[in-house]
Amino acid sequence: MKFLLTALNSKYIHTNPALYSLRSYALYHRPDYAEHIGLCEYTINNRMDEILGQIYRQKPDVLGFSLYIWNVTQILELVREIHKIMPKVPIWLGGPEASYRAKELVESYPELTGVIVGEGEQTFLELLTYYLDREQKDCIADGIRQDDSTQTDIRQGNARWDNTQQNEADDFIYTIHGLCLRKDDNVIFTPERELTDLSDLPFLYQDLKQFEHKIIYYETSRGCPFRCSYCLSSIDKKVRLRDIGLVKKELQYFLDEKVPQVKFIDRTFNCNHEHAWEIWSYIKEHDNGITNFHFEIGADLLTDRELELLNSLRPGAVQMEIGVQTTNEKTLQEIRRVMDIGKLKKIVERLHSGHNIHIHLDLIAGLPYEDYESFRHSFNDVYRMKPEQLQLGFLKVLSGSYMKEAEKQYDLLYTSYPPYEVLSTKWISYEEICRLKQVEEMVEIYYNSNQFTYTIPYLERFFDNPFDLYEALALFYEKNGYFVNTPSRMYWYDVLLQFAEEFANREIVVQLLTMDVYLRENAKSRPSFAKDLSAYKERVNHFYRMEEKHREDGSNRLKNYEDCDARMMVRQLHIEPFSYDIFGEEPTYQKLDKEVFALYDYRQRNPLTYDAEIVFLTEDEI
Repeated sequence: MKFLLTALNSKYIHTNPALYSLRSYALYHRPDYAEHIGLCEYTINNRMDEILGQIYRQKPDVLGFSLYIWNVTQILELVREIHKIMPKVPIWLGGPEASYRAKELVESYPELTGVIVGEGEQTFLELLTYYLDREQKDCIADGIRQDDSTQTDIRQGNARWDNTQQNEADDFIYTIHGLCLRKDDNVIFTPERELTDLSDLPFLYQDLKQFEHKIIYYETSRGCPFRCSYCLSSIDKKVRLRDIGLVKKELQYFLDEKVPQVKFIDRTFNCNHEHAWEIWSYIKEHDNGITNFHFEIGADLLTDRELELLNSLRPGAVQMEIGVQTTNEKTLQEIRRVMDIGKLKKIVERLHSGHNIHIHLDLIAGLPYEDYESFRHSFNDVYRMKPEQLQLGFLKVLSGSYMKEAEKQYDLLYTSYPPYEVLSTKWISYEEICRLKQVEEMVEIYYNSNQFTYTIPYLERFFDNPFDLYEALALFYEKNGYFVNTPSRMYWYDVLLQFAEEFANREIVVQLLTMDVYLRENAKSRPSFAKDLSAYKERVNHFYRMEEKHREDGSNRLKNYEDCDARMMVRQLHIEPFSYDIFGEEPTYQKLDKEVFALYDYRQRNPLTYDAEIVFLTEDEI
C-alpha cells in the first residue's frame, strides 16, 4: 500500500514543509512505514497532463494533496481528472485552504474522500495506519476465499468477513480525530484534533541533497498572539514553542552544512522574547560567515537589548520581514492590529543604524478605512523608512478570517477565484486598485530590484513625495504601452531615461543610470546612453599596469587582485568617469571641476544589496 503525498508549489525553489512534516512524523513513530509513504512535488507551472501522468505511473493506493490559495484551482482540477483514471483511489486534502472550506469541498467534489482539518501530523499517521490495517484485512479475506473449496464455504467466509472485520475497519476511520468526510449521506466532522507539541515533531532535514537549490523552511513556533482580521494565524492564539535545545541543535546542522538561507516560518517570531533572544544569540556565537536567517517579526516588540544584539550581527547574517500593512490609525484599530507607528519608525531606524540587516517592509492595499489618499500616505511613511524591500500587497479575503465575515459591512468585493484578492471596498474603487497594481509593478522594477539606487533618489527631488514618482512612472508606462512588454533589464534603464528627460537634467540622469548599471554587474554590452570610453582606454590600461608593478613595494590600490595581471584586471573590473557630484549620502549634483573615476570591485560586494564596492580615483591616478 502506498500513500502518495503531493504538493504543487508556486515556484521551483519552494518546498512544502507541511508534507515533509507529515512524512517525518509518521516515520519517526513507525519506521516500518517507509515503503508505504511517497512524496512528490511539482509547481503550478507544470503542465496538468504531465502531473497527471506522473501520479498515475506511481500507482498510489491513496492520494493526499496540500491545498493553498496559490494551488487550489489546479489541485481541484487534478482531483476530478485523477478520479476518472483511478476511480478506486481515495483522495484526501489538507492545508489551510482545505481546513477552512472542508465541508464545502467534500460536498462539492464527490471525487474526494475527505479533508484532514488543522494540524495533520498525528491525523496522517492514524489515517495511514487505517489504510494499512484495511489492506491487511482485505488480504485475510482474500485468503479465506482462496482456501475455501466449495461455493458454500466461500459465501460463509465472505459473510464472516463482511459482517465483522470489514465493518469494524470501516467504522474505525470515524474515530480518527481531525477529519471531515462522508458518513452515509451526510458530511461529518470527527472530533477536533488537539494542538501539536512542537517538540514532538522530528527534524525535517536529515538529508539536504533533496533540497539542493531550494529554500529551506524552518519552524520553531506555531500560533500567534495577535488577532489581525485578515490573517488565519489569528485564529490559533495559543503560541507553542519548540524546545530551545532541539532548535539549537538543528540550527547547528544548518550552520555545519553551510546552508545559504534558512527561512523561519514562525508567524511572529519574536512574540516570545526569551525564545527569540536564545536563537539570535546562538546565531551570533556560531555564525559560519555564510548562512542567512530570515525572520518575520513584530518590530515594535523589539527591546533595546534585542536591538543591540541584532546590530552586532555580521552584515547579511539575518534579514527581517516586518508587516506594517498601514499607518492609518483607524485602519489599524479596525483590523485589530496592535502597533505603535511612532515606535516602529524609531526601531527600523535603529535596525538600519548597524548597516547589517536587510529589512523588508510590507503594506496591504484594500484594508477598511484606507482610501487611495490614505494609502498614498501609508506608502510614503513606509518608503521613508528606507527598507531594502517594500512589498505592496493586496488584501486576500481568506475563508476562516474575520475579514471574510465582515465583507458585507465593508462592501468588500474580491475575486471568487484564488487568491481571493480585493477588487473594491467602501473606501477604494476598482479603478484605484488597478492604479495601485501599476504602482506596485513600478516599485518592483525600480525600487525592490535595488538596481536604481543612484537614479531614483535624484528623480524623487522632482516630486512632492515618493508615491507621486511611482504613480507618474506608472502613467508613463501606460501611456506608451510599456506594460505589455516583457523587457530585458537594460530596457528598464532606457525607459527611465525617456521618462526623466522630460523634467530632469539628461546629463545627470545618464551618469546616474550608468553608475547603477555597473554597480550590479560588469556589463559586457555598453548601455546605449552611456559615454563613449574609447578616449580613456589607454589611461585605464596604464592604471592596471601600474597596479601590477606597484605590488612589489605594496603601494597598489587593489589588494584583492594580486592573483591577476593587468590584462585580467581589465576584464574583471570596470572604471567609469564621472563629471557630476552624484556620490555620498547628500550629493550636490553639481558639475565637478575635474572628473572622478569610479572603479567597481566585483569581488567585494555589499552583503545587503549585492552592489560592487567602489574605489574612487582622481584624474591624477588615471
